[in-house]
Amino acid sequence: MESALRVPAAQAEDRPAALRAATMCEAFALTAAARADQVALRTINDGVTITFAQYREQVRSLAAGLHALGVRRGDAVGFMLTNRPEFHLLDTAAMHLGACPFSIYNTSSVEQIAYLLDNAGCRVVIVETAFVDRMQGARETAEEVAHLIVVDGEPEGAITLADLARRGAAAEFDFDAAWRAVSPEDVLTLIYTSGTTGPPKGVQLTHANELAECQGLQAAGLWRSSEGSTVSFLPVAHIADRGLVHYGQMIWGFTVTTCPEPTQVFAHVVDARPTLFGSVPRIWEKLKAALEAKFAAEPDEVRRAAVQQALELGLRKVRAEQAGEPVCAELAEGWAQADREIFAKIRGGLGFDRCEAYVIGAAPAPLELFEFFAAIGIPICEVWGMSELSSIATVVPKDGLRFGSVGKPLPGVELRIAPDGELYARGPIVMAGYRNLPEKTAEAIDGEGWLHTGDIGRIDEDGYLWIVDRKKELIINAAGKNMSPANIEQQLKQGSPLIGQAMAIGDRRPYNVALIVLDPDAAAAFAAHHGVTAGHLAEHPTVLGEVDAGVQRANSHLSRVEQIKRFKVLGGDWGPGGDELTPTMKLKRTPIAAKYAAEIEALYSD
Repeated sequence: MESALRVPAAQAEDRPAALRAATMCEAFALTAAARADQVALRTINDGVTITFAQYREQVRSLAAGLHALGVRRGDAVGFMLTNRPEFHLLDTAAMHLGACPFSIYNTSSVEQIAYLLDNAGCRVVIVETAFVDRMQGARETAEEVAHLIVVDGEPEGAITLADLARRGAAAEFDFDAAWRAVSPEDVLTLIYTSGTTGPPKGVQLTHANELAECQGLQAAGLWRSSEGSTVSFLPVAHIADRGLVHYGQMIWGFTVTTCPEPTQVFAHVVDARPTLFGSVPRIWEKLKAALEAKFAAEPDEVRRAAVQQALELGLRKVRAEQAGEPVCAELAEGWAQADREIFAKIRGGLGFDRCEAYVIGAAPAPLELFEFFAAIGIPICEVWGMSELSSIATVVPKDGLRFGSVGKPLPGVELRIAPDGELYARGPIVMAGYRNLPEKTAEAIDGEGWLHTGDIGRIDEDGYLWIVDRKKELIINAAGKNMSPANIEQQLKQGSPLIGQAMAIGDRRPYNVALIVLDPDAAAAFAAHHGVTAGHLAEHPTVLGEVDAGVQRANSHLSRVEQIKRFKVLGGDWGPGGDELTPTMKLKRTPIAAKYAAEIEALYSD
């Protein structure tokens, strides 16, 4: 039986003026004027600071240069940049022409780049020197690309930023007329899907989509108009960074510190002291492991015992709250004291002393992760969404944490569970369609405007959404039993810190097996601690023994039919954007199954 849930749009108070704008261009103008002297963009490696007034003036100059190259309303402009101020400046400049800027994952191959350029119909691309060779290779087949702009060098045949500014200065161009001609229904950007089920699809998001997204986040209380800051470190090709940081800044006016190397994110967090921080589960998992290792290595025995006692007390409090049990005064007072004396210092050392909201999304996260961070005063709100829904569609309320749930829909968003369990969504955040793929658009959005998300979900009696799995990724074994591979894989990664990645296999098979990849940091630490010499750690008996123990611990939390009977530890690492993982670290299940077919068959060979 189908169920439906609709949350009426809340009456938002104290909203930034930019939320009443018709387009993101108008939103930017309002915010830049209101916060002219505030720092908008900054770096910590080379000390760049750009105020909103400077941001606005550079956008005006760069827009004139792009206009001189022939960029007009509706044209696609491609980007291949790391997280740096130039992305914001040039992307916003293209937006003010009514163009459709989009970003390409920096791990993309020449063939993948060429496909995206062709699909988008791109004539201008903007890159860093590091990506010039691949972009030039892609241009050999993507013949529509007429201009290559390089932001940090002067390669032959490319246009520099100084060249672009000179072209703009010499041309007649009415900046204000250009951006005022932009319509709410114009395509604001393309977000290319990860390509886990075929070639990437270009999700077309409009100005109206993004404004509806921001209005929903404001009403849900996730973001507020305040003197805030955040760190941009996720790929700018991903909707999370582009939508929530790049466009979000145009609404709320926070300061963005750009981090070009994701492995350095927490050094940037310490410097930026963000008021909001969000990331994928893997970043949070690594932070948890680092903190636990630091706690265990504390040389002062008294201090180490105090931290451990405080953590245990925090976990008791959190578990009582999650179970709906009252927290006694003694426990509440004990945690408050631990927070003052221990946890506040930990948060301050991380750079989270000002942080008002913590967010996690894009993949399943283990219960222990939420418990650990909540215990030390970092309550993480899980969100759910997708590019086709302008990013976030549901969020766990900060005052109503429910671990494992992805929360309630944003005001104005409708959710429905179809008879087969698939989650449908409808509302003003639903995309305009896939770029040049009308058949795929018709498959995704039905005649009533419902987006078929491909996720299996349920909605509880309090209106919280729970995601069970991806519809196309369910394991149905030889006996017809339906299982969630994501749940099994999550338990495996919880089973041992050595297990960095895992893929469960069992569709149409008699039992489940797994491919496992070691976490490089945890494996190196384990090897050093146990005196294991460097080399093929994936084959070392001591390492395999710990992985096997981790698998057994995972199996203890799984039903008998879900349990992993055999596994193979693979050498090497699965990096984002490689053969096995998308740039956003989702498993490429079909390519993995093909690449490791021999190893999988060996696990079923007896």
